[in-house]
Amino acid sequence: MLDRAYGSMRDSLAPLLVEKRVVVCAGAGGVGKTTVAASLALNAVVAGARALCITIDPARRLANSLGLPAIGSNEHQISPDWLARYGVVARAPLSVVMLDTKRTFDELVTRHASSDAAKQRILDNRIYQYVSSSLAGTQSYMAMEKVLEVKLDERFDVIVLDTPPMSHALDFLGAPERLMDAIDSPAVRALVQTLELSGRFSMNLLAKGLAAVLKGVGRITGTGFVEEVAEFVTGLNDLFGGFRQRATDVSRAFRGSEFGYVVVATPTPTALKEAHYFAWRLRESGMNANALVVNRVHPSLSEPVSLEACREALGSLGQGFREGAPERLLRAAREHAQVTAAEQGILAELDALFPPESVPCRVLVPALAADVHGVVELSRVASYLAPTR
Repeated sequence: MLDRAYGSMRDSLAPLLVEKRVVVCAGAGGVGKTTVAASLALNAVVAGARALCITIDPARRLANSLGLPAIGSNEHQISPDWLARYGVVARAPLSVVMLDTKRTFDELVTRHASSDAAKQRILDNRIYQYVSSSLAGTQSYMAMEKVLEVKLDERFDVIVLDTPPMSHALDFLGAPERLMDAIDSPAVRALVQTLELSGRFSMNLLAKGLAAVLKGVGRITGTGFVEEVAEFVTGLNDLFGGFRQRATDVSRAFRGSEFGYVVVATPTPTALKEAHYFAWRLRESGMNANALVVNRVHPSLSEPVSLEACREALGSLGQGFREGAPERLLRAAREHAQVTAAEQGILAELDALFPPESVPCRVLVPALAADVHGVVELSRVASYLAPTR
């Protein structure tokens, strides 16, 4: 029944996994975005592509979706033999990793520092230790850095990135610009120039207004704190040859042809409105939503349900049932019919919200009887995301 109900509206995400090096899954919280990301990665390895699935979702749902006890910051490879236990025939290994923001930043410093001394100055700096673990936007930016790092890894054919919920996903897309503005602001550049001109930090060389502000900060935190700020930013400039250029390069990469974007929603007005806004933001940012996945669509009943049909259905189970069970089943069937009718009305507006010329691929995934908690359920979702014809 599901195939007949949804077959005409299905499309396939399989070409996206072939054409794009990185597939980014984004959407509001609670729409099944992590499930979609994990299912896409599973679909890729079944097709023979070596896949890496990265999550920056702090709720850590990816491990649960894959039926694993946990996923750490170290890459974890799931072998085809392990997947075969659950009836999934994979022709390539599946790797998964949870982003560790500070570790990724530390590795970036180690890889790009001009010398061991420069590397150690940054790693030991108190401001760096805060920025690398706590500053807003750092997690999103480091996720982008992690993707760029593994994109060059020839062990993987495709990388699937699971982003945080919608508001954070929008932060994710603008992370390079925001972090660049915070670290490479005019005030901070004045600190750097002062330190570079004098070889040491001096309030006397700063503009009067900025010096007055920093003296006030110095009285609260100590002059050593302000010096560490300047030394930290100087270290970053040494690290990247100009942090602004580095952030610009990262931002440009995510707008490149190797990246594809999948927007995930559920058939509710709020979720589709948020998905529409996100697709618009992508276009405004120089990116495109390559696909829309509408998840957890309830299948329509083939015909109206009567009380007598409910009695017959319960009786066919060959087990006794409590008094009033047929009536309760009838109420549930009618409620289900109301839900599906509302969803069909919402889905009828998809063409207006997501014209084919702006979002070329649309996939409907039916609501499953139970939550997705393992490979078997993921495999079923994958069959809807990239069905075989």
